[in-house]
Amino acid sequence: MSDQSSEPLSGHALIHSYLSTLDNSPGVYRMLDSESRVLYVGKARSLRKRVSNYANPHGHTGRIARMISETASMMFLTTRTETEALLLEQNLIKQLKPRYNVLLRDDKSFPNILVSREHSFPQIKKHRGAKKEQGGYYGPFASAGAVNRTLNQLQKVFLLRNCSDSTFESRTRPCLLFQIKRCAAPCVGRISESDYGDLVKDAERFLQGKSTQMQAQLASQMQEASDAMEFERAAAIRDRIRALTQVQSAQGINPRSVAEADVIALHMDGGQACVQVFFIRANQNWGNRDYYPRTGAGADAAEVLQAFVGQFYDNKECPRLILLSHGVEEPELLSQALTEKAGRRVEISVPQRGEKAELVAGAARNARESLARRMSETATQGKLLTGIAEAFDMDSAPQRIEVYDNSHIQGAHAVGAMIVAGPEGFVKSQYRKFNIKGTDLTPGDDFGMMKEVLTRRFKRLLKEDPDRQGDTWPSLLLIDGGAGQVSAVAEIMAELGVEDIPMVGVAKGVDRDAGKEEFYRIGEKPFALRHNDPVLYFIQRLRDEAHRFAIGTHRAKRAKAVGATPLDEVPGVGATRKRALLSHFGSAKAVSRANLSDLKAVDGISDTLAETIYGFFHERG
Repeated sequence: MSDQSSEPLSGHALIHSYLSTLDNSPGVYRMLDSESRVLYVGKARSLRKRVSNYANPHGHTGRIARMISETASMMFLTTRTETEALLLEQNLIKQLKPRYNVLLRDDKSFPNILVSREHSFPQIKKHRGAKKEQGGYYGPFASAGAVNRTLNQLQKVFLLRNCSDSTFESRTRPCLLFQIKRCAAPCVGRISESDYGDLVKDAERFLQGKSTQMQAQLASQMQEASDAMEFERAAAIRDRIRALTQVQSAQGINPRSVAEADVIALHMDGGQACVQVFFIRANQNWGNRDYYPRTGAGADAAEVLQAFVGQFYDNKECPRLILLSHGVEEPELLSQALTEKAGRRVEISVPQRGEKAELVAGAARNARESLARRMSETATQGKLLTGIAEAFDMDSAPQRIEVYDNSHIQGAHAVGAMIVAGPEGFVKSQYRKFNIKGTDLTPGDDFGMMKEVLTRRFKRLLKEDPDRQGDTWPSLLLIDGGAGQVSAVAEIMAELGVEDIPMVGVAKGVDRDAGKEEFYRIGEKPFALRHNDPVLYFIQRLRDEAHRFAIGTHRAKRAKAVGATPLDEVPGVGATRKRALLSHFGSAKAVSRANLSDLKAVDGISDTLAETIYGFFHERG
């Protein structure tokens, strides 16, 4: 008869065995399964009391009961205070991504507007990352789109330059932005340093929320100019007032009683959650963004929102006020932790009436609508992934599809690109670019480039997650190419010891017609899907997205490589003709957008060269 006592403990019994080693110190605990994977990270005011709750076999929700039953070991770390434990807990959750924790999955930084101070004529521009440059920083804005819209509007009102210092110094005539009344042209002396400085001050006052006062001053200046019969100046001021009014109306939400706050609203349905975050700064709406946190296999609203707020501000600056749609589990502790982190008072509030409640209601409505759209899209996506599994004889629907493509021109500026798609659509945060480094590659060697890309990709995966426990290993590889490309990739995968990942080559049919794609697999005959099959359209979208990303990455590399302007790369355009083009159009971007007849009108540019330039910037590939 076997000795039952020799079997390893698990669940309640295992958790109970730790009680004798714990005291009432605050700290963080980790629950691990039989393979040492972290199931859950939690914090406690008293580690002993919290662990004793788990040791009790009764009174747990289904989610917690499942977690306890899977627990095979625990780890503990004491802290000086419960606040410190809370901050450490959220940091560990983001690092370890435990299955039973609520997890914020998309955690990108936010852009700001920077009014640079490193030049006598300050530049206004978008900024993301460390604030090393001297100047005034205004933000955060919810997205690059929100920043670009605001910058575009600010240029109409304040006429500040957005060109780089090197471009500023090299100009000899105003660019197109001056002609369309988006810049005061300080580069060529169309405005004095003092008057430009006044525009900069006005722009910063607007970004600080003092726009109403500015409009009154502009109205007064317009009247003075009109009285003095300076009608051109009066018209210019009138245009600025109109632009300023347009900016304010475009923002949609301009709360009177809330100068600075983040409005965070949660909506949950069917085990999924959407959190909407609105950024209110200087009494203005600076955009919103939605998030879809993983709900930890069944957490309630208070736990989801507490975890979201803690993780969201782990690497971001807090506003003075955070308005929430629901109460969190420990509001005082969370507020104290954020206050300590920010070095100033941070208030957390769940407003019940007034303008603040209206802001939260608006964010909650957005969260509800966004989640409904996402659930609909996810259902459709699920059907497509199931269709892919059936088409390619896979055991189950792929959870992570990686699509690879290369881009180059006769081997120059070669890049490889990888895009990722899954149950929730394209996962853009997982896209990767690969600058081709191989010095022994023949120009245009697509096989060689693909070998380098896949070797680098899977060597890194094998190093970072050799046991394939994470979610970064692909379920399916889609390769742009036919039988030869698939065979070459199969050899690479065999060399790396990862032959068990399904792989499909996607090639256009004999007449290179989209819609007649053929699919290639090792050991199988090529086949095609019927023309109206939704799975075919889905694969076309995947391939097109990979191609778009590869081309965009290649063009960015190419433009960077040529230095100041992509005109340097146009055949037949030397220094003299480049100057003529830039003088005529104002910028390389304007040249790239010009139509053929405008290019032919430039002095020194022949009809043939104009066609070459036009073809260069309007290539399709």
